[in-house]
Amino acid sequence: MSYKILIVDDSAITRAVLKRTIQMIDLPVEGIYEACNGKEGLAQLKKQPVDVVFTDLNMPEMNGMEMASAIQQDPQLQQIPVVVVTTESSEVRLEELIAKGARKYVHKPFTPEMIRDVLTTILMPCSA
Repeated sequence: MSYKILIVDDSAITRAVLKRTIQMIDLPVEGIYEACNGKEGLAQLKKQPVDVVFTDLNMPEMNGMEMASAIQQDPQLQQIPVVVVTTESSEVRLEELIAKGARKYVHKPFTPEMIRDVLTTILMPCSA
């Protein structure tokens, strides 16, 4: 099985780095899609179903927490795991992310191994 991944971040550089990181790890990827904010990310999800969403926390128009919450509340999208990629270190804020629908979070700067481990845990739980 190959996977479809959506990367949502207002920084084109961060999207490019995350895309390249995903391409480097040993995971069958069918497509990597991009959006600049949560609002665009939700629109992408309506057009193109994906297996996992990576989102930044702080973005204009709709932030990552709002997007994770919107995904969680939509019966057609709520099965899609959301991974927040952030510099946030507040435990309270990170717990709030999980409560709002994020499955996991990854701290910036991230390594290919961190991304691989998160994807393996989410997409292939029996082999993790």
